[in-house]
Amino acid sequence: MRIVIIYGLYLFLSATLTFVTGRTLDRSGRAFLAEWFGGNDTLARAVSRLLILGFYLLSLGYVVLSMRTAGDVSTAAQVMRLLSVKIGELLLVLGALPLVILAVFGRIRRRGKAKAAAPGPGSPVASVPSIAAAKPANAAR
Repeated sequence: MRIVIIYGLYLFLSATLTFVTGRTLDRSGRAFLAEWFGGNDTLARAVSRLLILGFYLLSLGYVVLSMRTAGDVSTAAQVMRLLSVKIGELLLVLGALPLVILAVFGRIRRRGKAKAAAPGPGSPVASVPSIAAAKPANAAR
């Protein structure tokens, strides 16, 4: 019966941490998304909701999968050790997920800027004289 209480406490703490982290990411991330999407607030909100949904699913999926324990948990010290390991693992996941999302969007943004800066087909491109065509002024002498 003790393990059921431990799992219940773990689920409560994990869900609370995940929810608080997700709300913070939602509020803070919208400004970045709006800038990345050229000020299109509607698109930024839609993408933010999808990212937060994915964040919740990945985080809570990890929580549920990591509920397994090996061995018996019979003392208060074992309970604290188990909870600290499980919550610590969750905090690492919650910290890593936003960084991965930022890295992906940073890469998307750099590609978008590179495409916008690169001349497309049919656009005027300044011609650069070749080295062979350029003759030094004293070469005719």
